[in-house]
Amino acid sequence: MTSTRSTQVNKQLTRLQNLLTNDTVFYVFKRTLQGFLTLLLASFLSFVIIQLAPGNFLDTLRQNPAISPETLEQYNIILGLDQPWYIQYWKWLVQVVTQFNFGYSFVYKRSVSSLLVERVNATLLLAISSIILTWLIALPLGILSAVKQSSLIDKVLRVVSYLGQGFPSFITALFLLIVAQNVSPILPVGDMTSLNFSELSPLGQILDIGWHMILPTIALSITSFAGLMRLMRGQMLDVMRQDYIQTARAKGLPEDKVIYVHALRNAINPLITLLGFEFASLLSGAFIAEFFFNWPGLGRLILQAVIAQDLYLVMGSLMMGAAMLIIGNLLADLLLKFVDPRIKLEDLK
Repeated sequence: MTSTRSTQVNKQLTRLQNLLTNDTVFYVFKRTLQGFLTLLLASFLSFVIIQLAPGNFLDTLRQNPAISPETLEQYNIILGLDQPWYIQYWKWLVQVVTQFNFGYSFVYKRSVSSLLVERVNATLLLAISSIILTWLIALPLGILSAVKQSSLIDKVLRVVSYLGQGFPSFITALFLLIVAQNVSPILPVGDMTSLNFSELSPLGQILDIGWHMILPTIALSITSFAGLMRLMRGQMLDVMRQDYIQTARAKGLPEDKVIYVHALRNAINPLITLLGFEFASLLSGAFIAEFFFNWPGLGRLILQAVIAQDLYLVMGSLMMGAAMLIIGNLLADLLLKFVDPRIKLEDLK
């Protein structure tokens, strides 16, 4: 009995040792520590920059003649705005680290954490669906454009990509909004759900949310799609000129295998590296689609917080954006390692 327990303990110790010496686990641990240091520095710089901006949240209340100076002074003390900025930052940082509490929203009179948790799911849903749609369309079209270089298809796709990148996001959203109004009620104009959402079945609720996601997802995807398609085309053309591709063709390999196995595998690596940046940029840039289509996400919340100078809501939003950028880059590196095992994680910067 004792020997059996000893054997089990030794197996567990061996597994733990293998886990701790695993290159991937060590890399994730190292990047996590770097991420915390990055967030600390970003929070300090963000707080200083916000404090350097003229005015504060109480400036809006001062414009109301019904509010007396004594009341404003009481608000100033209650909100902690009478203290030096470094004291405000230190108190905020301590409560973030010890309680994961990002402070209190002056405008909404609620905790920042509850506001972010309430809105983040809607924005993540929009951003992830936009990334999936963008990659599903941009990659095949980019490959097709590279394979059919200088043909009519290539020229048409290049024009489409130029137009997609040239159109500002708000123009695209406005155009889609006009289309939705003209074809109503085929496409919903605003909000995330219908009025009778609570009466629908679980499947009906999923379909209803998907129906409302169509226009904001397209609005968020068009610019990203155009840039990604051009990048995929350029990478494929560059890889297809390499000597090993010519050697594969000389050996008599089928053209499909040369393109989709040898060329694509190497051409897609730089795009995977950009995936983390794209994910974070979609989260920060979603406010245009959310504003036009009345989507209840983080974008509108952050925009309102900046306008109202809601200090801690702005800080919480900035920290979430920075965290998403760090997580996105880490996931992109791990995905790059998975796609191409030849890549060593310690060589990734």
